[in-house]
Amino acid sequence: MKLSLLMSVLLLGTVISLLPAPARATVSNDERAGDVLMVALPAAAYATTFYLDDEEGRMQFYKSFATTIVSVSALKYTVNARRPDGGSQSFPSWHTTSAFDGAAFLQRRYGWSYGLPSYLAASYVGWSRVHADRHYPRDVYAGAALALAANYYFVDKRPGAAPLVSFWSDGRSLGLALNGHW
Repeated sequence: MKLSLLMSVLLLGTVISLLPAPARATVSNDERAGDVLMVALPAAAYATTFYLDDEEGRMQFYKSFATTIVSVSALKYTVNARRPDGGSQSFPSWHTTSAFDGAAFLQRRYGWSYGLPSYLAASYVGWSRVHADRHYPRDVYAGAALALAANYYFVDKRPGAAPLVSFWSDGRSLGLALNGHW
């Protein structure tokens, strides 16, 4: 049920992103989807803290998200790298950092059943930025790394959150278990 809420938010964001955009008719559907997912992923992470009544997680989200905002803003203005399309402030990718911040929070706090689909969507955002000629791969990797670092520093696994994948051994055999409610 909880995973379906997250997926519903992501699906809604993707559908909205595919609607025609009269102000920027030359923008591809991939770029529009990336624009929406950069907001939808952290919004879904934040909303999940309310859905699961996780006040401690919400405070951790604030810290990780604020850290990424400050870091990206400082780097964009300090480095001021050229974009592939000739624009400025390419490094790091704001879209990718935002998307990976939401994905990393969900994975760190609630486990891989939340994290895996979120990381796939965040990776799509990074790909869309390179594909749209708005960023170099280094910008995308740096944005993802910033978000991961902030979340690994500030976010703890929620007590009782079951792992998506676990390993077991009975002394004679090894096994791999896939956990979750689908």
